[in-house]
Amino acid sequence: MVKRVLLAAPRGFCAGVERAIETVERALDLYGPPVYVRKQIVHNVHVVRDLERRGAVFVESEASVPEGATLVLSAHGVSPAVRSAAVTRNLDTIDATCPLVTKVHAETRRYAAEGYTVVLIGHEGHEEVVGTHGEAPEAVRIVGTVTEAESLAIADPQRVAYVTQTTLSVDETAEIVAVLRRRFPEIRAPRREDICYATTNRQAAVKELAAEVDLLLVIGSQNSSNSKRLVEVARAAGVESHLIDDETEIDERWLVGRETVGVTAGASAPERLVGRVCDWFRARGVTDIRPLGSLVEDVFFRLPVEIRRAASTAA
Repeated sequence: MVKRVLLAAPRGFCAGVERAIETVERALDLYGPPVYVRKQIVHNVHVVRDLERRGAVFVESEASVPEGATLVLSAHGVSPAVRSAAVTRNLDTIDATCPLVTKVHAETRRYAAEGYTVVLIGHEGHEEVVGTHGEAPEAVRIVGTVTEAESLAIADPQRVAYVTQTTLSVDETAEIVAVLRRRFPEIRAPRREDICYATTNRQAAVKELAAEVDLLLVIGSQNSSNSKRLVEVARAAGVESHLIDDETEIDERWLVGRETVGVTAGASAPERLVGRVCDWFRARGVTDIRPLGSLVEDVFFRLPVEIRRAASTAA
């Protein structure tokens, strides 16, 4: 019998996700539908469906966008080749890349230009990693595990640098970095941590929850890297955890013998989904639903310059 539900704080949308979603919304207001979006603007099925209802059209490639149309680039970033292809098709491109991802792209370009082999710690095939790799494909080596870091061969061990995907497990990344530092003592590191503040804060909140709950539900879609990491953090702490898109995916068998359930949401999951999960528990008699944690995030990113200019002209 579940007696209480504890809500992680912080949870849900980060500043980069809020910026990306508002970018598409403002583009629809300014230009009218359809507005094309390359890939999912953020990795959440509910967000994508909402924007589709408003007139956004999600495509896998810029090649699918009619020439001269408006195209929004997702929060995960793209390679220079994608930008060039958009120019060739005369697309009115709006860049919604998270500024923290843009920072990693800039680091990668700089290290590569200085003649370094750039070790990109991340999940091969993830959109963010694909985009970062594309900044300097001849110089970048992707490493996703400690084992891969141990076996990595570098032509010049004296000229190595590393960058990371922004949504990784903080603990697992630290283990990989430790291996790289041992193997390549001269390795250069980012001036500031690449794993974003939101990823770090949400993982820390899960660790705090893990000491208090019998089960953790993480609200987020299956292709959300940061949401999956929250599940892994809880399981590493010995707490059963499940990734759900919304309350319809809760399996009541998970709740047998549980008194305290924790709930959090990945950085691309809307807060309204947390409310729906809470309502699901209230409908089953749970009245003690409260937050755990007090960290308040105040990070804010301005909208892309393309949107700000268009809004100023329209005013």
